[in-house]
This record gives sequence, C-alpha cells and structure tokens, in this order.
Amino acid sequence: MKIQIITLFPEMFPAVLETSMLWKAKDKGLVEYNYINLRDFGLGRRKTVDDTPYGGGDGMLLKPEPVVAAIERAKQNDPEALVILPTPRGQRYVQSEAKALSKATGLIIVCPRYEGYDERITKWIDKQYSIGNYVLTGGELPAMIIIDSVVRLIPGVLGGETSAEIESFADDKTIEYPQYTRPEEFKGMKVPEVLLSGDHAKIEAWRKNQQS
Repeated sequence: MKIQIITLFPEMFPAVLETSMLWKAKDKGLVEYNYINLRDFGLGRRKTVDDTPYGGGDGMLLKPEPVVAAIERAKQNDPEALVILPTPRGQRYVQSEAKALSKATGLIIVCPRYEGYDERITKWIDKQYSIGNYVLTGGELPAMIIIDSVVRLIPGVLGGETSAEIESFADDKTIEYPQYTRPEEFKGMKVPEVLLSGDHAKIEAWRKNQQS
C-alpha cells in the first residue's frame, strides 16, 4: 500500500512511521510512506497557503488552490488511491472503517491546519473522518492514528494470523477481555484461577463473559 501524506509539517511523521510495526511494515515492503509538503504548492513568492475567511471570523483557512494541486499531484503517483480528510465534520472513525481502508491500494491523507479549509476542497475528498469530539491544532495526529490503525491490519504486518481479529472493537463495539501474564501473583493480586486451569472450554467461556 502506498500512503501519501499532504501536510505543512512533514517532519512530524518519521518519529511515528519509522518506529515499531509501522517501520516493520515498510521494511517488509508492505507499505510505502510519502510526504507531500503543502507549502511547495503555495501561491506567489511567499508560497501562501492560507487566507482570511469570507464573512469574517477568527483564524485563517487553507486556500483551495494549493490543497487541490497537492491532491492532484498525489493522484498522479497513485490514481486509484482514496483521498481522506480528517475533520470534525466527518463520520466517526471506527474499526470497520480501518478494515475497509486496509484493503485499499493506496491512501492520500490531507492534513488541515489553522482554522480549517475552504469547503470546496471536499469535491476532491473520498472520505471525511472525525476521530473524536475534540479539537486539535491540525490533521497530523489524526492522520497518524488512521495510518497506525490501517497498516497494522495489512496481512503480514502483525505476527499472529488472528491478532487483528480477536481484539477490542473488532465489531466496532466489543472491548476485549482482560489478559494476564507471569507472575501468577503480583502485589497480592492473583491471576484468575480459570486461566491457570488448562480447561480451554472454561477459559473461552470466561473470556466471552468478560468482554463488554
């Protein structure tokens, strides 16, 4: 999968995408990360990418020309890629959406900044997602969350064949059962006896009962 990120701050991403499973996915050739600096598509000598909103109001909006030009450049690199916009106005981002995106051949993620963006860019957007009911300074952190949730679902990234199937929110609502490892007792807290029993039927029943 090719993942292209349109952002004013590409330097934010390597610390996350070049670490742990996200790096392993890249090292295995399962995913490719590319950064497109929105400033490169800015207008005029000052490479302007933002302007004041019509109708007044605080803050600045990303102008449509640089954003659309960056999207079109990314589309040249991967014509079939889905274009994603993290935004409070988008649909709630849930695990089923991550699964659907993991089957795409490529993703183009546009990271908004400032007060927002000119609404006309949404004509070039395939999916708009909100990761929660709160406000961030930009779309970079939501982009990282989307990338992490998608890449780990690409076959071959996680170790176990069912690792991505038996976990929290596999059905968008169920939280995985509690888990324990050695030692059997820690500061007076013991591992549930059923997990030490070796009775797989009882263990499975206990796990299902513990899910919420």
